[in-house]
Amino acid sequence: MALIAKNPTETKAWAQLQAHFEKIETAEMLTWFKQDAKRVEQLSLEWEDFYVDFSKNRIDEKTVELLLDLAHEMQLEQAIQDQFNGVKINKTENRAVWHTALRAAEKPKEVQQNLEQINIFSEKLIRGEKKGYSGKAFTDIVNIGIGGSDLGPKMVVEALQHYKNHLQTHFISNIDSDHTAELFKKINPETTLFIVVSKSFGTQETLVNASTIRSWFVEKASQEAVEHHFVAVSSNLKAVQDFGILPENTFPMWDWVGGRFSLWSSVGLSIACALGYKNFTDLLAGAQKMDSHFSQAPFRQNIPVLMGLISVWYNNFFKTETEAVVPYSTYLEKLIPYLQQAVMESNGKQTDRSGEPINYQTGTIVWGAVGSNAQHAFFQLLHQGTKLIPLDLIGFKKPLHPNKEHHGILMANFFAQSQALLTGKSAEEVEKEIAGFTPDLKKRQAAYKVFKGNKPSTSILINKLTPSSMGKLLAIYEHKIFVQGVIWNIFSYDQWGVELGKQLAKKIIPQLKEKEINQQLDASTQKLLKEFLS
Repeated sequence: MALIAKNPTETKAWAQLQAHFEKIETAEMLTWFKQDAKRVEQLSLEWEDFYVDFSKNRIDEKTVELLLDLAHEMQLEQAIQDQFNGVKINKTENRAVWHTALRAAEKPKEVQQNLEQINIFSEKLIRGEKKGYSGKAFTDIVNIGIGGSDLGPKMVVEALQHYKNHLQTHFISNIDSDHTAELFKKINPETTLFIVVSKSFGTQETLVNASTIRSWFVEKASQEAVEHHFVAVSSNLKAVQDFGILPENTFPMWDWVGGRFSLWSSVGLSIACALGYKNFTDLLAGAQKMDSHFSQAPFRQNIPVLMGLISVWYNNFFKTETEAVVPYSTYLEKLIPYLQQAVMESNGKQTDRSGEPINYQTGTIVWGAVGSNAQHAFFQLLHQGTKLIPLDLIGFKKPLHPNKEHHGILMANFFAQSQALLTGKSAEEVEKEIAGFTPDLKKRQAAYKVFKGNKPSTSILINKLTPSSMGKLLAIYEHKIFVQGVIWNIFSYDQWGVELGKQLAKKIIPQLKEKEINQQLDASTQKLLKEFLS
């Protein structure tokens, strides 16, 4: 069955949430902690190697109860079943949203066959059995793709680089000649494998980059050598063969896997090659465990469900517009741009499932950086700014390196920031702090040292960064996005807003080549083109 089409603001739970919000809007979390000795216990979840603390959010038990009522009214249970059963819930494109099948315990036959293909190919490459045109083993891999064909694999390879093998991995996405020029300085055509990732094999940026790289390669080697150095991940076999890639070096894609959720598929070939097939399947297995938790755990004990509902609470009742994500691990630096695509491309929608304009906020702007760098960049805004910005803090109990002193200091900052956001610093505390200052200095600084506190954060504490825990973490955010989309009554898995710019770019390209500007363009764009061509 299709997802229900119901305006969430017209539900009974929404009205109750609004009334509840008006009662607790200015409530202090510290007061709740003092009044309820079990608050942390009731608002935290421990699951496998994850501990998630929701207690520093501006919610109480009544908030959670009403948010769960909203989830039930919007038929979230049925929506989850439909997604996992491969129902075509992406109505605008008449497609299933079935990336969970890629890592399921019992996978579809074609998925299992695809994994075997990835296994054989990646392991031969790693062992040096697969050779380039000159008989040398490969030393470098270049992934050529954009969007989900780039962000996911690049993020995972960087996040799990502690587990990498000897192969050097590069990612080309931006249609910018500077990008390819810098790449050519780093690689040897004799020992480099190129993976071209495009479902349609027609994505402009990817095909232009792939063609440029192929021309460079042919100049250095030969046309005949292309088939030994280029592989493809695509569903367009004819276009792949026309490019010069052999059928046996082509890995499939399916229309029920969206680009931004495709790293679990053949799109993750570069992951398997860089980390080894065992680590790739551990990544999938971790995600599958979270899939089971999401689809089976009661909503009150369900990590992605609570994360999604709490996000709706802030977005639609507190009217927050952004969420920050701060992982206390340099390895997770690329998690931020990955989540930006996953979240904003999915839920940045203005039309509901009935085809009607939406009259409430959808989508969240996601941003962040790794701690403790983030503390010295934008935490001032979180602590003393006038905007309320919910924050996810992600940390690991055990480091991947032997320097425990570094890790202790890093995690001390993790805990300190969540505490500082909660407690702030009162005027009385400031008075004590500046007691020895001169009267003039006191007057100049006292008011500025006060922190209001009561700023929300969710702490995600994970035992250790492994392929398995990485899979679980990514699946949490995938399912959070799904929950938000169901509540907001939108289709989260199309991206029509991306298409318009592509279509207009195709019309502008010939104008730039011919230096003839279409007079039907708006005045500003005409002027910009004239300036560019002058």
